[in-house]
Amino acid sequence: MKLKHHNWPGIATIVLLAAIAFGSPSRSNAATPDPVRAWNKQALDTVRLKNLSDAQAARLYAMVDVAMYDAVNGIITRQDADKSRSPALIAPTNLAKGDQYAAASAAAHAVLSGEYPDLKASMFDPQLASDLAALKGGKADGQAWGAYVGNQMRVLRANDGSTPAESQTPDLDPVGHFRASWSGTQFRNLAPFGIANSSPYVGHGPPALDSLDYAGAFAEIKLIGNQAIADQGKLDTFRYWALGNTTSQPPGAWLQVALAVTEAHPILLPEMTRLFALVSMAMVDTVAPTYMTKYTFKHWRPTTAIREAGTDNNPLTDAEPYPNWTARAGSVGGSPEYWSGHSSFSAAAATILAGFYCDDNVSFTLLTDTTPPNPPNQPRTYSSFSAAATEAGHSRVVGGFHFEFSDEEGSASGRAVATEILDNKLLLRNGQTHFGQCPR
Repeated sequence: MKLKHHNWPGIATIVLLAAIAFGSPSRSNAATPDPVRAWNKQALDTVRLKNLSDAQAARLYAMVDVAMYDAVNGIITRQDADKSRSPALIAPTNLAKGDQYAAASAAAHAVLSGEYPDLKASMFDPQLASDLAALKGGKADGQAWGAYVGNQMRVLRANDGSTPAESQTPDLDPVGHFRASWSGTQFRNLAPFGIANSSPYVGHGPPALDSLDYAGAFAEIKLIGNQAIADQGKLDTFRYWALGNTTSQPPGAWLQVALAVTEAHPILLPEMTRLFALVSMAMVDTVAPTYMTKYTFKHWRPTTAIREAGTDNNPLTDAEPYPNWTARAGSVGGSPEYWSGHSSFSAAAATILAGFYCDDNVSFTLLTDTTPPNPPNQPRTYSSFSAAATEAGHSRVVGGFHFEFSDEEGSASGRAVATEILDNKLLLRNGQTHFGQCPR
């Protein structure tokens, strides 16, 4: 699937159209809460504190952002159907009334407090109290509706395939296969948020070990992913996008991109909730295809492939036994190689952002979390969403973690997932929408 091309207006036009459609915020208080920004930061901090995996993080982010969208959209739907959009998961009921800001905050609070009750008193309750204190009328009704939506979100996702925990044991056939056990494999069955079915997005397999295509990818990573060949730029790029333990994980970095762009180009609450819901839905819906692809093919990492090339039956690959070759990343990698989850997450998010803003060429500055024990990262500025996604995916190649075909195929799957979501989700019931024409 390819993203359609349209003659879309630019980002400034979108901001103006959104303001015309939804009007000015109905707040007379300069301290109006910014629930999408505040609660995404709460979710990012939760992922860091709880040391969640990429899949766990993506699921949590989607639950929070989709709940906020459905809470706000539900109130809009009951107030003015002409401005309403289709719900993501939870349709409005007669509870859908009151203040939209209170509803968004209460929805996120209900999700996070329910998922991580040990953080409720220290993190989530103070944030909700601060948000509500800045509001005037309609707080009680908005809070009640938002809490309902957040709790319903947890009910809907209670048996979504994210539990119970599973692991895949090492393969008995060592040639070409990942050697270690790896955890979290239940996520291959994660129920989608925004796509109809994960199966069409699962990979078809890496090149055969004895093929020319495999030999070409092997030769590339053997050179550019080699720790023994010093290249500070490649090392810095790998570290910048590493996003491992105790970080916001790759999906969190792309929510940080959305935070950066919306800070530079503010949009009103209904559009803000929609953007973050679209981004988080697309990223979480790459999880099942990525995990199923890894689970099915169990492809070996470049470190093993290079050290044991004598077993691959390919005359064009030469072995470099330990310790002659080590990945620039310094380790082998903790799951099967094919394909790159960084690539699928990044391509999905970048495609949504470009589709929402009707323009890929939106510049932004991002500072990603540092993966211990690496030194702090430095901010980077990108000229487009796709440029950042390309760098994020390729960082796994220069780090010696993934072959180029795994970057390319992971990226293609992420783009296709995002395209399906742009085609079908969170659309205006009447009039223009984000796909085909710009949002208004």
